[in-house]
Amino acid sequence: MSQFQQIPPQPEDCLHCEHRFQRLFCNLPPEALEEFDHIGVLVRHGRGAKLFSEGDVARNVLVVCTGQVKLSTNSRDGKTMIVKIAVPGDLLGLNAALADAPHEVTAETIEPCTIKTVRQDQFVELLHRHGVASMNAAQSLSTEYWTVFRDARRLALSTTAGGRLAQLLLEWARAASCGGAELKFTLALTHEEIANMAGTSRETVTRLLNKFRREAWIRVHGSRVTILDESALDRLTA
Repeated sequence: MSQFQQIPPQPEDCLHCEHRFQRLFCNLPPEALEEFDHIGVLVRHGRGAKLFSEGDVARNVLVVCTGQVKLSTNSRDGKTMIVKIAVPGDLLGLNAALADAPHEVTAETIEPCTIKTVRQDQFVELLHRHGVASMNAAQSLSTEYWTVFRDARRLALSTTAGGRLAQLLLEWARAASCGGAELKFTLALTHEEIANMAGTSRETVTRLLNKFRREAWIRVHGSRVTILDESALDRLTA
């Protein structure tokens, strides 16, 4: 069982979150946001905490407030495919909760995270009472569909490993920037995990990242990655 602790009452709440206007679901009217804040429990998880597993009964809907969460699925022979890296503002377990079905993926933190957890029945009641919340949830599901489609397209149509890796880096940087000019993000995955998502080998990922650094397309400082030449990476994805 993962280790976690509830965060004690803090002066800040969802109504005063400075990021909520940039996040799809959390951008709610004050009345709906106040109710969401009331029914949710804010929990801090360490790195490697399993939030739920593939096949588990969906009991909660979770919102990533800070940190990153790895979503993965396993084959019968034990192979693992990373489906997505969830970032702040993403809803986890929404599809399973609304369909009253088991979780289709496993969710595991890849860095310390703060997660807002809401019971399934209370979340559904919130959607019934607030039309904007229902619309935001629908848009979140639509975004999930687009993400899956985009990832499948990248793996199927990109002819080079460099193009697939460049696309990943750009996607992560653009998501983290929330529309800002500076494209930078925390890279919490191992090269092996990145290779899993890019459909290539760990050695190729290491070689390509080194090349991107030499070409001054990216800058890497510890786990922080900054995109220096967005157009150069874009050309690789074409």
